[in-house]
Amino acid sequence: MSSNRPYLLRAIYDWITDNQLTPYVLVDATIEGVRVPPQVVKNGQVVLNLAMRAVANLELGNDYIGFQARFSGVSQAIRIPVQAVLALYAQENGQGMMFPTEDGDTPPPAPGPEDAGPGPSGEGPEKPKRSPHLRVVK
Repeated sequence: MSSNRPYLLRAIYDWITDNQLTPYVLVDATIEGVRVPPQVVKNGQVVLNLAMRAVANLELGNDYIGFQARFSGVSQAIRIPVQAVLALYAQENGQGMMFPTEDGDTPPPAPGPEDAGPGPSGEGPEKPKRSPHLRVVK
């Protein structure tokens, strides 16, 4: 089956704008195909305002999000593969949706207790490490 991410992105975008809020997108700028000005990338991520007053020619396609936006007064073409979108949320209240990595990008599962070797003390299995998670900070 195809990814449901582009459909969810369009639905959340519509929900945010229908409520007169400002849609912001959090993007993993390290994903191949992301085209954003390098000066706006921080720690491999970028937050972009998708409000109609901030962008022109917004396209929320099945493979890419594309639009024109001004950075330091210069209009630039922005292109974001949908799999690079980490979250879409309302700037005013943080409500929206975070997205997991795509199926093809999913890291292998952590070993279960039966697969783990002895812990640091040499007794019992070592607890699997928790994967990092993402949260929106205002």
